[in-house]
Amino acid sequence: MGAEVAVIGGSGFYAFLEDAEERAVSTPYGEPSGPISVGTVAGRRVAFVPRHGPHHEHPPHAINYRANLWALRSLGVRQVLAPCAVGGLRDDVAPGDVVVPDQLVDRTHRRVQSYVESGAVHVPFADPYCDRLGAAVAAADPGVRRGGTMVVVEGPRFSTRAESQHYAAQGWSLVNMTGHPEAVLARELRQCYAAIALVTDMDAGVATGEGVGQEEVFARFAENLDRLRSLLTAVIGDLPDPDGCTCSSWADDLELSYETPGEPT
Repeated sequence: MGAEVAVIGGSGFYAFLEDAEERAVSTPYGEPSGPISVGTVAGRRVAFVPRHGPHHEHPPHAINYRANLWALRSLGVRQVLAPCAVGGLRDDVAPGDVVVPDQLVDRTHRRVQSYVESGAVHVPFADPYCDRLGAAVAAADPGVRRGGTMVVVEGPRFSTRAESQHYAAQGWSLVNMTGHPEAVLARELRQCYAAIALVTDMDAGVATGEGVGQEEVFARFAENLDRLRSLLTAVIGDLPDPDGCTCSSWADDLELSYETPGEPT
């Protein structure tokens, strides 16, 4: 049996499902971050993959994002929930906040960010996240903040103070290392995608911050794992129907030059 929904686990989020079956899925783009677990949550079939691997083997710049999304789509996944750790850039967010961003800025430079290798296929990406999924996440927990821009940097290093101050000056509120190209690959595969960003720290350039360390980030994320699991369970139980969503329908009248598993060819 396949899955309708996927959760991609971030730093420290290496397991989600109970009584799950493991699926080893090969893809035209290589191997995903690890075996994909499939189980049932709130009456829905859900797939889970740890973004960095089951033991955090894969740093952010070396994750096989194309294989992860393609493997999930091959199992039937049409909606993707993507919890991740982020730094705060402005004083309108604080450590412990959960934010569903609505915009993304790409500052990566070494990542393959498309399935398009030939032909003319230009995916619309003005609104990088699924509005329907974002609304569902916010509705599941009144403490979730909706909106804001997440800038994605190459990593694995953290930002300098000058970089952090520059990002904040642009009006961007969150900084992260894994949100791109995950979101655009999901869009190319006609999947609804929402980032669920846990603010683990204030970034180096924020006036109240003193720099960022890995231990701080991992500890804050670990403290909030149960909260994230509860939020995901609530969201999964009340997800909207993906049929008709523009995350998928953008390609209805186009001839794609790459395979979308589960779609008619």
